[in-house]
Amino acid sequence: MEPIPVINQPSTTTAVGGKIHVRLTQGFYQNLRRLVSGSLLFLYFALVWIQVDGQPWLLFDFGQHRIFLFGTEFSWSDLPLMAGLMIAGTALLFFMAVGWGRLWCGFACPQSIWTWLFIRIEQITEGRASERRKNEQKPLQGSILGRRILKHLLWSVLAFVTALSFTGYFVPIRELVADMAALELSIYSLFWIIMMASLTYVNGGLVREKVCFHMCPYSRFQGVMFDRDTRTVTYDAVRGEPRNHRSHKDDGTKAGDCVDCGLCVQVCPTGIDIRNGLQYECIDCGACIDACDAVMEKTGREKGLIAFRSENQVLKQASPLWRPRLLTYMLVMLVAAGSVLWGFTQRTEILVEIRRDRLQLVQELDDGTVCNLYRVKVESFTGTTDAIRVDVNADFEVAVNGLSEVNPSELNQWLPYRICANTSDLNGNQPMQFALNNSNGSAVKDTVFMTRVLR
Repeated sequence: MEPIPVINQPSTTTAVGGKIHVRLTQGFYQNLRRLVSGSLLFLYFALVWIQVDGQPWLLFDFGQHRIFLFGTEFSWSDLPLMAGLMIAGTALLFFMAVGWGRLWCGFACPQSIWTWLFIRIEQITEGRASERRKNEQKPLQGSILGRRILKHLLWSVLAFVTALSFTGYFVPIRELVADMAALELSIYSLFWIIMMASLTYVNGGLVREKVCFHMCPYSRFQGVMFDRDTRTVTYDAVRGEPRNHRSHKDDGTKAGDCVDCGLCVQVCPTGIDIRNGLQYECIDCGACIDACDAVMEKTGREKGLIAFRSENQVLKQASPLWRPRLLTYMLVMLVAAGSVLWGFTQRTEILVEIRRDRLQLVQELDDGTVCNLYRVKVESFTGTTDAIRVDVNADFEVAVNGLSEVNPSELNQWLPYRICANTSDLNGNQPMQFALNNSNGSAVKDTVFMTRVLR
């Protein structure tokens, strides 16, 4: 089936001087959006502070090459699992897009969530949208200037707290705050905080919908993903046209139910007129649905002139929810999620690195003994402080000169090992293993015992 064409007809916007002044509204979808976005905001600002047994619950530690994910410690070699999570998330995004349009954009996208926060601050400091539009035409002085300054100060505070929390997912937040209070913040942490605060301030306060228009690729390929059964915010032109400017419907006329109040445009965060049809700027936030339903209720008309519906539903045709393309995306999502879950069970518990002594690969002694020098570094991701036992396994008899147990204080250090064997037991270079284990995990690292230096 051919995808629905995405159109971009001229619309009556609430923009003054290029800025869209969004009118906040109430209703079912706005309450749902606030519930979803509020929960996500709480998790974003709270998770960074949670610790379990003295360890962060969620931390990507670049310095120590460790990932703390919900109480479980992962090594840097487990990063492919993060890629698997992203693939599963992308499949979920596509699944939602085919079925219900841009719900992610309208209800859960960070750009949308922070934009609504900045708009809320703007209304608190500068008044409702109608007042802000009028003040745009007045000189910037007196109370207008004071309220404008207060708005930008509050925007800056929100941007700073957002950036500090974001950086706290890569540098332990308590250390970060302590270093900041002592004016000992590292140049890297300072750079990230300034950069993220600036991006938050600009994206949420200044450019807003332009990010969705010009930077987000999702809005551009949605027309390929949508089909005639995709439920998205849609205006019922058959019922609404021709538009009727009277406040109460007269059943003796042929006028449509749309009273052309313009509220659907005034509440739209991207400033479009949904009555012009499906447009790539629409983020499916449902604000126009709530505004229109309120008008329909006041004028004694049936709600749903604007609603989440498919094109086939508007045309009164059969519109199945479950269809091959939607099921395919769901299958991809489930397979990716299942693979990631399986990968978590196979995660690295003990990471071992082995290096040879480059200055002297092989030592040949007078009594016919050959020794190899190794340096071994052990990292533990088992979540325990138990010592790690080190064994050397080989098909020939070896003498090991090195630590038999690695204690927590000796982790992440290059430890020397001298392995010796009698040449009478050897027939050329031989395979050998370092086997490590404690009560919670184990690892095996293969290497080669050399009897002579290759030339």
